[in-house]
Amino acid sequence: MPSESFAPVAGPGAAGYGGAVGGPGLPEARELLTRFWGHADFRGLQSQVVTEVLAGRDVLAVLPTGGGKSVCYQVPAILRPGLGLVVSPLIALMADQVEALKQLGVRAARLDSGLSMDDRSAVWRAARAGELDLLYVSPEGLAQPHLIDRLHELDLSLIAIDEAHCVSQWGHDFRPDYRTLGRLAEFFPGVPRIAVTATADARTRDDILKSLRLEEARVFVDSFARPNLHLSAVRKENASRARADAAVIDLVRARRDKSGVVYCGSRDGCERIAQALSDAGVNAIAYHAGMDARQRDRRLERFLAEDGAVMVATIAFGMGVDKADVRFVIHADPPGSLEAYWQEIGRAGRDGEPAEGITLYGPSDIAWSLRRLDGRPMDEAVKAVQIRKVRQLYAMLDGAVCRPQAVRRYFGETDAQPCGVCDICQEPPDLDDATVEAQKALAAVHRLGERFGRTRVIDHLTGRTRDVQPWESDLTTWGIGRETSIDRWRDVVDHLMFEGLLVEEPNDGKPILHLGDAETVRAVYRGERRIEVRRRSAALSSGRSRGDRPRNDRNAAVEALDADVRARFETLRAWRRERASEQHVPPYVIFQDKTLLEIALAEPGTLDALGRISGVGQSKLDRYGAAVLAALGA
Repeated sequence: MPSESFAPVAGPGAAGYGGAVGGPGLPEARELLTRFWGHADFRGLQSQVVTEVLAGRDVLAVLPTGGGKSVCYQVPAILRPGLGLVVSPLIALMADQVEALKQLGVRAARLDSGLSMDDRSAVWRAARAGELDLLYVSPEGLAQPHLIDRLHELDLSLIAIDEAHCVSQWGHDFRPDYRTLGRLAEFFPGVPRIAVTATADARTRDDILKSLRLEEARVFVDSFARPNLHLSAVRKENASRARADAAVIDLVRARRDKSGVVYCGSRDGCERIAQALSDAGVNAIAYHAGMDARQRDRRLERFLAEDGAVMVATIAFGMGVDKADVRFVIHADPPGSLEAYWQEIGRAGRDGEPAEGITLYGPSDIAWSLRRLDGRPMDEAVKAVQIRKVRQLYAMLDGAVCRPQAVRRYFGETDAQPCGVCDICQEPPDLDDATVEAQKALAAVHRLGERFGRTRVIDHLTGRTRDVQPWESDLTTWGIGRETSIDRWRDVVDHLMFEGLLVEEPNDGKPILHLGDAETVRAVYRGERRIEVRRRSAALSSGRSRGDRPRNDRNAAVEALDADVRARFETLRAWRRERASEQHVPPYVIFQDKTLLEIALAEPGTLDALGRISGVGQSKLDRYGAAVLAALGA
């Protein structure tokens, strides 16, 4: 449980903390949680958030991926009189959550462009008749006046804004339609509103509060710790695309039969790696925005339904996907910020079991990220912040500080301690003072008139330039780095790029180096800023990476179980696959793997015993209980 200092209070909305007089409170919420979700109690800050919303007050809740954000508005929506309105950014996300709620026995529906007119009419009839607890809509839909008019006919219990970081231009997934959601305060005065997200730094949180007109809201920020995630990063030692792809293929093959996600920076890369994995015998599925919606839906359904499937995707994939048994996330190309990194890595291990996050990165990646930002129309102040976010990500990837600790401190957890399990903690890198070499490299770029690329600058430093002309050989920087290896110079130049001391410009496909921020460069020249570079390990020098050793995880734990328990677990999974296929739903909305494993271990012989297992609520007990016992042979 985080300290109270990391659950800050914003504005007078926090006054009078507690349940509404005469209304449902935390005991009723716990009873509902047990009855529908099959859990004995709330986790982390959930109970505090639920209590606040039940009392009719506004809330901003920043809870980690897998931390149960949805429950924080779903439970109050059911308990409070009226209909809970949920704003969600993606049709697939809405459909997934609505189906999961229906499996629990909760009355939920959605309104989106994928519904027929008859289906939409049926939803409105159910809403007017008081037959719905939750209604999911998109921000684009709320921009339509007729939808607002029809909602005014209903009694709303609350308004929930999911993935609230999309509101902020300072965040990593800004969506202009979200900026209009502040109008809901005017349209529905007195209706409590709750905004939830998994990733928002202090500046983004402030922007969310201002944009959504939640100035009176209480702000809850849970710890960003994900102790079940093992994080590592591997620098791309060879700029060859083929070599980089091969590294990804090796990493996935080392995790054969495990479900995972591979993120790529381009559609071409996504298709290329997915094909290479398929050729290597991996159940790989490509997914990107260049596909039509129906094709993407089919591929998502495959990924959710099939064991050991690997989704190879661009950032078009992922938001709200609730597949609990993803055992690894590999970034073939890094994301654009620490917020995006933490959200994407967080899609592994949502079941709380051990999982991995591995990121491959190199100097060409940061150059690509900065070029992409430069090509986007945005305010210069916003662009400057986004550039800084890119550099903060690469400083973490190439740094020597515990990775989870660095991320948690970025989000404001000043007391975060080393995790003890990431690659940095397990094998701390040796650092060398490279200040003098950095001074030489910066001087060389300057003396060469900022007209050449990385390889040419290194050739100049080592005196290897072919057919050198007198104007170059007469420069004071010519050959001043002969005593230093080429690999070392590459590391120094790469690090200077990560820190922004050197900037690579595209130059029509022939990148050239420029000096970065003038004042920072001068600080290095004067010796006021120390530059430290990782010493190459034997593993990296031989082409192996610390990311190629899969950790023991839940799969290994299952293998270690008694044969009878393992057989029951696999029988239950097969039964679940059949039910999911019949209903055209992801298997995990029927039962999570964790719940099936507990059932296999407990081997309940009666419905009462089965109902006492966490994750088996009353609705699922009524719907599936007899079939589960039959599958167990009880």
